[in-house]
Amino acid sequence: MADPRQRQLKIKTGVVRRIFKEEKSYKSESKQHEEKVQTMKEDGSDEYLIKKQNQLLQESTMMIGDCHHRLEAACESLSQLLETEKEIEDTEEYKAACEILKEVGIEF
Repeated sequence: MADPRQRQLKIKTGVVRRIFKEEKSYKSESKQHEEKVQTMKEDGSDEYLIKKQNQLLQESTMMIGDCHHRLEAACESLSQLLETEKEIEDTEEYKAACEILKEVGIEF
């Protein structure tokens, strides 16, 4: 992989993959916190503990938004790179980049 364009594709693909995974993780975490808050309310737990669990839920929810914005920017950057590097579309790096965009929900 001596071509710097392929290296750049590999890096940007990794960034998109990592942020996408991070966003999914925060969504899962947020759902768990939400369920725990609901259970705590139903069980009549201490208000202080419920409040702390709600704070954790809010932090997770806030991180989802942050990840989403970073993911959009990373996908846009990767898409632009794919547009300009059509001549290497038969390489594994190009195919992997298209695949991760498809996984994220962006048709390329």
